[in-house]
Amino acid sequence: DRVLVRIKDLTLEKADKEVWVRGRVHTSRAKGKQCFLVLRQQQFNIQALVAVGQHASKQMVKFAANITKESIVDIEGVVRKAYQKVGGCTQQDVELHVQRIYVISSAEPRLPLQLDDAVRPEVEGEEDGRATVNQDTRLDNRIIDLRTSTSQAIFCLQSGICQLFRETLIRKGFVEIQTPKIISAASEGGANVFTVSYFKTSAYLAQSPQLYKQMCICADFEKVFCVGPVFRAEDSNTHRHLTEFVGLDIEMAFNYHYHEVVDEIADTLVQIFKGLQERFQTEIQTVSKQFPCEPFKFLEPTLRLEYREGVAMLREAGVEMGDEEDLSTPNEKLLGRLVKEKYDTDFYILDKYPLAVRPFYTMPDPANPKTSNSYDMFMRGEEILSGAQRIHDPQLLTERAKHHGIDLEKIKAYIDSFRFGAPPHAGGGIGLERVTMLYLGLHNVRQTSMFPRDPKRLTP
Repeated sequence: DRVLVRIKDLTLEKADKEVWVRGRVHTSRAKGKQCFLVLRQQQFNIQALVAVGQHASKQMVKFAANITKESIVDIEGVVRKAYQKVGGCTQQDVELHVQRIYVISSAEPRLPLQLDDAVRPEVEGEEDGRATVNQDTRLDNRIIDLRTSTSQAIFCLQSGICQLFRETLIRKGFVEIQTPKIISAASEGGANVFTVSYFKTSAYLAQSPQLYKQMCICADFEKVFCVGPVFRAEDSNTHRHLTEFVGLDIEMAFNYHYHEVVDEIADTLVQIFKGLQERFQTEIQTVSKQFPCEPFKFLEPTLRLEYREGVAMLREAGVEMGDEEDLSTPNEKLLGRLVKEKYDTDFYILDKYPLAVRPFYTMPDPANPKTSNSYDMFMRGEEILSGAQRIHDPQLLTERAKHHGIDLEKIKAYIDSFRFGAPPHAGGGIGLERVTMLYLGLHNVRQTSMFPRDPKRLTP
């Protein structure tokens, strides 16, 4: 009749109470007539003591000592105040005195990687010669790697980002939509698409929900967002590119100026950052133990610079680049450092990009034909959102599609959706894994993708 208790809830308030706990055996150590187990649930753990006495025989102590690491066990016992703080455990003030122990699922004795090695900071491993686990080994054995306290914290925080994204936008009056992922034409008008067999013809995996978000605006939904997979057939083996990632997409109609949308998106991200600070300090601190990083800084309202201002800052720092040249990854990072030095923020907006480097549906700037009403948002010097005012006039949209060499027949349904009255609108797409990576100051997007897909990895 006992209630299952979570390890994170085993505090001094539970002292001297009988409990039932289920967890994984992280370590076991026999010492004379005693066996010390460390029992783990997600990012929390507690020391459990099996000692010869009224509730435990020598055989029980021996049995406990031989339980293999990572086995799942049920323990019935009493919570006791620890004589001294238990180092290496999250629950340092109490320990569990075991009365009964049951093995629910036994793990094989040989593990593909040791969890202690997988959470060790690389610098510490280098200093004292202890093992650390490389990325390929982690990803080849992702089930084990996801059990580490660091991975548990990363994906709890990532779940929080999605939750805060939804909460904030619903509060702002947005409607969540679901868009097709199998489409008849390339979303971005480029060649980097996955082709799939579709009955007697071919189709593509969606590079973006872009076109369908816009159609919903044309259908008078006014403010929409979606959370879903996005596919990019780019042979990019970099620290921040994946062939499949989760897109957090926003689209909304505006009344006077596309900056209404820019401000709404920026505020949404600020609310996410504030929510993470308030709700996920435990997770942030858990990750920082293995991957130390300065706390994420942002301004309210968000800093907005024009593209030409960013280019001027780079030129002052010695970078040679043209007015209509897109930012390279090294220049993005450099500009991020320059902005941090000057404005003390890790999050900012770059507005008014050159028209030449943006997709066909981007609205040209009416005041300058070489620039566009488009913007990117950056965290720690890396782009996490690309957005723009969309062209809502079918004639201009047709002209821009022709200019980009796009087959008009393939996007006929898209262009036709603007022929029956379309409000001015804008939006953007955010990469969930990048936001998680950059907020936590991690170095590779594969750390924030549960089962990453890139040009070289299709399993597990």
